[in-house]
Amino acid sequence: MERLDLTLAEKLLKINAIMLQPDRPFLWGNGWNAPIYNDNKITLSYPDVRRFVKVELSRLILENFPNAEVVASVAMGSIAMGALVADTLGLPFVYVRDVPKDHGLENLIEGNFKPGQHVVLIEDLVSTGNNAIKALHEMQLAGGEVLGMVALFTYEFQQALSTFADEGLTLITLTNYNAMIEAALACHYLDNKDVDTFELWHDDPENWTPSALQMD
Repeated sequence: MERLDLTLAEKLLKINAIMLQPDRPFLWGNGWNAPIYNDNKITLSYPDVRRFVKVELSRLILENFPNAEVVASVAMGSIAMGALVADTLGLPFVYVRDVPKDHGLENLIEGNFKPGQHVVLIEDLVSTGNNAIKALHEMQLAGGEVLGMVALFTYEFQQALSTFADEGLTLITLTNYNAMIEAALACHYLDNKDVDTFELWHDDPENWTPSALQMD
């Protein structure tokens, strides 16, 4: 039987939504060095992949959170994806800003949301989990009952896993870091010799330093 996590990981690698550079690491926005960079917004430019993601995220919600009344995206990367899923399910859509607007109503939650509604959060990518937890808190402050979160990809960092467990937030994803490594090896995006580099990084991503930088 075909594994969904491997199938999607292969698709993301093929369209460069996931890029792997163990010899020329990326610098993430939070200051971390990383041999991987993920930009799932690229999926929106590929109708077949976009449709696949939309359908499968919708299926996750129907199977795991059948009482959902509102789909809420974590801004900004997952707004388009969340709107597609909400449309597929015939549910209202809102999104949670990372900072309030500096004019007008100064909203943090954009859209028509009513206290007491059952909400499913959507993320395109979970790394540290900080943005997801902030969105969770904002929805709860607004009176929402957050059922859980669905996401396209998770790095499976221990920090995020522990934080989600502490907050009682259920996370269900279509694919993940370990499936990506498996798919990358199978499709020859990585060699076996690269796996040690990725394991060292994944064990301590905040403090990992590429060997090339260590020699400088």
